[in-house]
Amino acid sequence: MSIDSPDKTHFGYQQVPREEKVRRVGDVFDSVSNSYDVMNDLMSLGIHRLWKRQTIELSGVRRGHTVLDLAGGTGDLSARFSPLVGDEGQVILADINASMLTCGRDRLLDEGVAGNIDYVQVNAEKLSFPDNTFDCITMAFGLRNVTDQAAALASMYRVLKPGGRLLVLEFSKVQNPLLGKLYDIYSFSCLPVMGKLVAGDSDSYRYLAESIRMHPDQETLKKMMTDVGFINADYLNFNAGVTALHRGYKA
Repeated sequence: MSIDSPDKTHFGYQQVPREEKVRRVGDVFDSVSNSYDVMNDLMSLGIHRLWKRQTIELSGVRRGHTVLDLAGGTGDLSARFSPLVGDEGQVILADINASMLTCGRDRLLDEGVAGNIDYVQVNAEKLSFPDNTFDCITMAFGLRNVTDQAAALASMYRVLKPGGRLLVLEFSKVQNPLLGKLYDIYSFSCLPVMGKLVAGDSDSYRYLAESIRMHPDQETLKKMMTDVGFINADYLNFNAGVTALHRGYKA
């Protein structure tokens, strides 16, 4: 992971101006939004569904809660939270990318998911919600695309209620060296080819592989959460650290 400068940050392995990363990440998700769900299933062999199910199970969400599904994309988590919070609760599916948010809204409406879901376009670094709004915030596979991750974590902390819970599900550092080498081969050789064949876009999936390697490892992200105020921060590795679920609470 590289050290960003005040005016530049990483876009994959490239150093770019911070405002350019925002634009480039937007272009990536504009390109892949229509094939996002299919590619997730292909890339992970469907295992991403198990990771998300475990995230839901560890969220502690129950009837009457208010949940923010941040970088919620096509709505996998929102669809599962909706029946948990019931008519007394609320789920907000939020994403910075309009194309992804539209896909998520259309998908959930087509599936007849309950009307307790609202759709909001937001920047994770500057959440527009009042202080102490949410019982739970989840962010699945979105934090690595944020330009200022510390600012995003601080913003999430602000809008959580005291006692509220943050769960960040993200690709992380593989703990087994041999598996790590195989994972690198798969990521940099297979993913761009799959992206080209299915989504017509190899560059976006090459960025995906690079962005995973630039993302903070498990202990670094845990410290980042603690630094902005989260207590009892911890994490669970899934599939030897291919992904990790970080959890933290607002005091």
